[in-house]
Amino acid sequence: MCRWIFAVFLAAGCGAAVVHAQTSAESAHIAIENPAELTKEEAQEIYDDMSRRMARGYAASRLDLIAWFQDWPRFNDAPYVSATHGQRYVNSYANKVATNYATLKPGEKLPVGTVLAKDSVTVTDDGRVFPGALFVMEKLAAGKNPDTADWRYIMVMPDGSLFGDTMGSRRAAVAYCHVCHEAVADRDYTFFVPEDYIAAK
Repeated sequence: MCRWIFAVFLAAGCGAAVVHAQTSAESAHIAIENPAELTKEEAQEIYDDMSRRMARGYAASRLDLIAWFQDWPRFNDAPYVSATHGQRYVNSYANKVATNYATLKPGEKLPVGTVLAKDSVTVTDDGRVFPGALFVMEKLAAGKNPDTADWRYIMVMPDGSLFGDTMGSRRAAVAYCHVCHEAVADRDYTFFVPEDYIAAK
């Protein structure tokens, strides 16, 4: 069922658990059963060590949309655990078009051309670290894709392979992204950084 997987098989003496860092099975958000509880400093240090490797992997996708996304404004002050992304540590980036992302109020919209990106890292409580997928949203012109409220969702695996694109290949594989984001329809379908992790201006 899984074409591409990072997996950690813990020894039988440690509970014989299996931890999926990321999988390309249809259920791509398999939650990490034992995520590490890290301080902001620890999470940031891990990300600093992994970020270049992650960027190289995602770049293999050759998607111009995400080129140099790590140079975009980052809206969190340290990686944080995202329950909606399988208990992985994530960062929230937005391109410069997304001028009102941080201040978006109910009923307001983001500009067409906004691109939001979340890279991710799996960190288990026994100290194992793996790169995760890159989750991307692009705001499309009105009427471009009514089924997703004119948002495009893309998921890029750590090796640069494309898991799915609602405007391209394997659309059904990422259809659940919009289902999840419907919970924040009043905020133009976007989640925001937890209050304790909002980056200082």
